[in-house]
Amino acid sequence: MNIFAGLFALLLSFSIFGALAETAATQAVTNTTVILATTTSTQDSGLLDVLVPMFEKKTGYVVKTIAVGTGQALAMGRRGDADVLLVHAPAEEEKFVAEGHGAKREPFMFNDFVLIGPAGDPAKIAKAPSVAEALRQIVASQALFLSRGDNSGTHILEKQLWTESGLQPGGAWYQQSGQGMGQTLVIASEKRAYALSDRGTYLSLKKRLELNILFQGDPKLLNIYSVIPVNPQKSSSINSAGAQAFSAFVLSQEAFRVIETYGREKYGEPLFRLMKK
Repeated sequence: MNIFAGLFALLLSFSIFGALAETAATQAVTNTTVILATTTSTQDSGLLDVLVPMFEKKTGYVVKTIAVGTGQALAMGRRGDADVLLVHAPAEEEKFVAEGHGAKREPFMFNDFVLIGPAGDPAKIAKAPSVAEALRQIVASQALFLSRGDNSGTHILEKQLWTESGLQPGGAWYQQSGQGMGQTLVIASEKRAYALSDRGTYLSLKKRLELNILFQGDPKLLNIYSVIPVNPQKSSSINSAGAQAFSAFVLSQEAFRVIETYGREKYGEPLFRLMKK
């Protein structure tokens, strides 16, 4: 009887050990995946098509990229549904980190926003002295304006610019796409509407659009991108090591060399610029 009991205990221990080993192996496989929640502009510009494969080859991690508006990316971070964020809404990002959702915010590259529209420029914004005046002229002319309307970094800035200009957009001339930057530009081109765009996405799609840059250069149009690893205390499923590895990579000289030249050959100027080297 004792012999059978001993054999049963031995088999049970092997079964438990096997289950634990299988669980550990599954976790190890899971931990090779890094979930990146990022703004659509980094995806639409094509920059991630270069940086992500470099990171994967260098580290062995596999990146699952989810391109959404910055507001949605931050919401994913708050829920613990992403490991690392690449976003561009500084005030919202600082709040995110201050509330304990992000480990650290690292601004590392920028471009700028531009107001684009049809070549005829019905609102005559090309000679406006400021972005506030350009928006006032759009309102005064009731020229069609297409907003992303998706709580993205671009949409957040747009709403801020309307507010600072003392304007409240609305009516038939003000429409929302509810889409990412690339698709919004395509719709704006079809409708011959004005829109606010980051320069990188516009340049990457310029050949497909019947829209020109009509206003640029206001300091309020600076567009800063940051990388933020999500606080691992938000969820036990967060791949903190992978998030830190991705953050370290995009802040590395290897990535910087790509960023500072990306787009120059094809578009005549880089789509992004570095904040530090």
